[in-house]
Amino acid sequence: MLEILLSFSVATVTLAISPGPDNIFVLTQSIVNGKKYGLVTVAGLMTGCIIHTTLVAFGISELIKQQPNLFFSIKLLGASYLLYLAYQVYKSDAKITFSTNNIVKKSTFQLFKKGFWMNVLNPKVTIFFLAFFPQFLFSETLSTVIQFYTLGGLFIVISFIMFSAIAILAGSISKNIKKNAQIGVYLKWAQIIVFTGIAILILL
Repeated sequence: MLEILLSFSVATVTLAISPGPDNIFVLTQSIVNGKKYGLVTVAGLMTGCIIHTTLVAFGISELIKQQPNLFFSIKLLGASYLLYLAYQVYKSDAKITFSTNNIVKKSTFQLFKKGFWMNVLNPKVTIFFLAFFPQFLFSETLSTVIQFYTLGGLFIVISFIMFSAIAILAGSISKNIKKNAQIGVYLKWAQIIVFTGIAILILL
């Protein structure tokens, strides 16, 4: 159980620090508006994750109860999706770019709402949770709903910490990104390894 949760935590940390729309958005808001605004954006994004966790927890749990064999198909689709994500990352440019031009200053409440709806209305997040979470179910006795919420809570806490660090250290991070082009390459291959590794574990 602890090994599974540790593996899940390591994968979540890697994904949280890898460049993507959410953490780049947090970074730019922090640079333009200040750390407080970046942290509020993080809070909105993580609140949105609760919605996705709930959808996956109750949807998949019912499926496991009613159609156990179908769960294997979901795992297979999940592995395929993770391999697809790895391929997409492989094809993408390793250079990390972000622009702070033309960013309109918003209130903290507006940024919280923006972060929340950015997350909730992104179907890719639900698909990712659907592919990612079932592979880390860690108990044969605990309710699957409890397990999904445990994984969701862990994902949110770790992501909140990592995203908050990005918000607080925004200035230093942006300077290092501009100075060291290799950072993007390292993060790109870290994502590929994580996605591929989890997909292989599912298929074994």
